[in-house]
Amino acid sequence: MIPTMTRNWIVVASVDHMRRGRDAGFMQACHGKAAPLCRLHPGDLVACYSPTVEFRGKEKCQSFTAFGIVGDTEPGQVNMGGGFRPYRRGVTWLKAHDAPIRPLIEDLEFTARKRNWGYVFRFGLFTVSDHDIGVIGRAMGAQYPPGWGNKVGDV
Repeated sequence: MIPTMTRNWIVVASVDHMRRGRDAGFMQACHGKAAPLCRLHPGDLVACYSPTVEFRGKEKCQSFTAFGIVGDTEPGQVNMGGGFRPYRRGVTWLKAHDAPIRPLIEDLEFTARKRNWGYVFRFGLFTVSDHDIGVIGRAMGAQYPPGWGNKVGDV
């Protein structure tokens, strides 16, 4: 069943970082900080925008590369060695394909008619409207689990 009062999020991560999280069923935001992840709630929808292929790399991606549903566990900290202990949050990543942002810019409320449309991605994690998550989910062909219906198709 679709949870009531869900919110929609965009998280920013390079393709290499996103794939690590997608393959293991988690997300990180804002270089592993806990506070941003605490803003998410179980059942919230999240799309990952990847500006680059590799973290700190120069090769552009500029696509939505993952789409999922936030899990019901609280953010947890992991030890990655070298003193880096990022926080992660569980996400059920849905079957979806990459979707370049350029064809969507005028359809998305948070980018339409904005010369500097990429500025908002500097925040690392931000909310978007039901309309925008719907546009992204449809562009990615996101496939929802049984009992969810297709929320993005309804907006």
